[in-house]
Amino acid sequence: MRLRLADCFDPTGERFGIPTYPWHLAPDGYATRRQLRALGLRPGGQEVAAQILRPRRRREPLTGYLYRIHLARPVRPMTTGRRAALAKANAARRTCSNCRTDAGYCIPRSLGMCTTCAYPD
Repeated sequence: MRLRLADCFDPTGERFGIPTYPWHLAPDGYATRRQLRALGLRPGGQEVAAQILRPRRRREPLTGYLYRIHLARPVRPMTTGRRAALAKANAARRTCSNCRTDAGYCIPRSLGMCTTCAYPD
């Protein structure tokens, strides 16, 4: 679907089903997930309120979903249990399945083992 910048402006949602705005031109009161996170917020179960589109030449347009800021909830605080589970998961990503040592970096999933075991020479 080839879009121009003017095709991306649909504040009533008539064409796309939800209100649509061009990239960087969303009205105040809307934010993407990353923007909410930067504000210390999360969507909190609300539905997507609008979207922004950025047309591209040879591919489908980039889409960003927008949420209402006033309906967003604060980010849940990190508990000691969640912190321990995250540390354990990260340690598992660093442990080589072949030599069982901590590689000091996340093991590439394409290799499945540390680079020392994958390329011994």
